[in-house]
Amino acid sequence: MSQQTITETALLRQPGLLACLVGRNVAAFSSQVQAVAVGWQIYALTHSAAALGFVGLMQFLPMVALIFPAGHVADHFNRRRIVMTCQLIETCSAAVMAVASFEHVLGPWGIYAMVMVFGACRAFEMPAQQTFLPSLVPAALFPKAAALSSSLFQVASIAGPSLGGVLYGLGADICYALCAVAFGTSAVATGLMQLRFTARPKQPVTLQSVFGGIAFLRRKPAMLGAISLDLFAVLLGGATALLPLYADTVLHAGSIGLGLLRAGPAIGAVLMAAILTRWPLNRRAGRVMFLSVAIFGVATIVFGLSHSVPLSVFALMVLGAADVVSVMVRGALVQLGTPDEMRGRVSAVNMLFIGSSNQLGEFESGMLASAIGAVPAVVLGGVGTLIVTVLWMRLFPGLRDLDRLDEIESD
Repeated sequence: MSQQTITETALLRQPGLLACLVGRNVAAFSSQVQAVAVGWQIYALTHSAAALGFVGLMQFLPMVALIFPAGHVADHFNRRRIVMTCQLIETCSAAVMAVASFEHVLGPWGIYAMVMVFGACRAFEMPAQQTFLPSLVPAALFPKAAALSSSLFQVASIAGPSLGGVLYGLGADICYALCAVAFGTSAVATGLMQLRFTARPKQPVTLQSVFGGIAFLRRKPAMLGAISLDLFAVLLGGATALLPLYADTVLHAGSIGLGLLRAGPAIGAVLMAAILTRWPLNRRAGRVMFLSVAIFGVATIVFGLSHSVPLSVFALMVLGAADVVSVMVRGALVQLGTPDEMRGRVSAVNMLFIGSSNQLGEFESGMLASAIGAVPAVVLGGVGTLIVTVLWMRLFPGLRDLDRLDEIESD
């Protein structure tokens, strides 16, 4: 038996890993189905683009308000129970939406209220859930486990919207009922995880404790550099926010072309995650991360200048693949380089940075495109990403010189 096969077998035999992957990715799949159903239903009820924007706002506000307290909770209470509780609340909320839709009593404000509930649950669920993987697998197997998890997540991100769109034709209540079953399945899988909880001394809730993740990152320049690099790259390179405009006015590709463009980044991400699962990144991780962000910027520029649908889809696939490499290195730094008692709060900061960059990046791209045009906006975003990459290589030499991911240790 080859060493590669032995390593893969060792990974799959890690107690609790399969349950962790099922719990995380079934929940991600359900969230994608629900997002499609909510978008279609709110627009059908209001015929308002602003209403679609409010859906995003109703999810974002609870995250901003609760993410730091959620990180504190994740570091002082049973993380598995936190995630299970959130997933059970999501199950009940989706069931309520299914019944209300079936009875035709679910209006816009009801949808906004339910979306806020989901946003609050995700704020508490994600920091706790992000700590599972390094607790279940040894550092030597973490890169493979992270790549496998990322690959499954991307598959869920592709399948969820596709199935959600098909099922919505049968009714929003069918979509929400499926989501309730999927969230319930995630809760059961999370409950089956073999994850020990070590009770920690209870600490009073203080500003110093709640914002401890920020203070920790200030003492870890390589980790701070990785998180902030990803933030600015996504903030500047938010080309995906303009895909409908590109499909309509630049590529003249119609709805089928838009579907291909939207699938591009996810397809590239799945392929790269599969490659990293088979051949994990073992050396020069920091330099590879910077190279991947630079490729992300170049792919953004190519997409911005392209007038060919195949070339545009290919550029988006490269963009998605490069993003996975950056995400994997950052994830290893954050999870393996953080002591277990701080992982919840540091994951909360990471979530806030990345979540904010995605939404602010869409806002920045939209505003800049409306001012100077879509093509110049996307190209400038790609150039900005390249500039930030060069600056960060000089500002964070420790990140640039990072070598092996499996040798990252917490202090």
